Amino acid sequence: MAFGFVFPGQGSQSVGMLGGFASADGQALIRESFAEASSVLGYDLWQRVAEGPAEQLNATQCTQPAMLAAGIATWRLWRKRSGGEPAVVAGHSLGEFSALVAAGALEFAAAIDLVRFRGQVMQEAVPMGSGAMAAILGLEDAEVLEACAEGAQGGVVEAVNFNAPGQVVIAGERGAVERAIEAAQTRGAKRAVILPVSVPSHSSLMRPAAARLGEKLATVALCAPRLRFISAVDAQPHADPQTLRTLLVRQLSSPVRWTDTVRRLSALGVAQLIECGPGKVLTALNRRIERRPDLACLALEDDASLEVALSAAR
Repeated sequence: MAFGFVFPGQGSQSVGMLGGFASADGQALIRESFAEASSVLGYDLWQRVAEGPAEQLNATQCTQPAMLAAGIATWRLWRKRSGGEPAVVAGHSLGEFSALVAAGALEFAAAIDLVRFRGQVMQEAVPMGSGAMAAILGLEDAEVLEACAEGAQGGVVEAVNFNAPGQVVIAGERGAVERAIEAAQTRGAKRAVILPVSVPSHSSLMRPAAARLGEKLATVALCAPRLRFISAVDAQPHADPQTLRTLLVRQLSSPVRWTDTVRRLSALGVAQLIECGPGKVLTALNRRIERRPDLACLALEDDASLEVALSAAR
């Protein structure tokens, strides 16, 4: 049966990631991929991933190219080990760039430069410390939207990541986010906590950054993907290059609809959803979203999990 690939975004990075792929040829391929990225960036990206410090890796201008390079290195290792091409690909936020590279719509080097710029303009769009994001657990989506409306009080706070049933991330101006947390707790949220980030990703505060990203994207070659691509902006398939540009701009200041995206992937009848990149954040979400007994949710974390996925997807 067919399988799908999903690519994680910012937040799945860690110092030492990809270290579980210990074979000599695997490490060589990973280093080669990071060397390509480093030649674009002008610094040793692999050193930052392998040695840290975490504060440097977690700076968004570094995190975004690091996650893209990690996702594509893992994808290349999958293909080197005779893994087949998925029937469909998708990505969570930044992961959409990885998905489009894997699908042949965007060149790897161009994507590295794009996401470096994306991280830069996101950080510049909102003064450091004035924005915030928070995870709200245990409420219905509608209740989170109500909490945001109550907490806004003339400020900006919005639901920005619909990650799974009962798990929504909000973002906006720090004061408004803090008020929305109180409103969510009043409504019975199991947890409502500020996340350790300063950029209110996917909120309307990112519109200036999106406009600048749009100008950059206009200069970059995009072609129709050879694999079916589902965008987490609207959980719909897209192939037209100009539409893809528009979606990558919209994505920056509109919610990530991951719950709807995974349900769309499942509706295509795939037998496995395989997370391609560091960690297994998406795999945990996917299992919460779609409980089809015949759907396996797998993550490519190390040599052992790679072999499991290769066997399952044959």
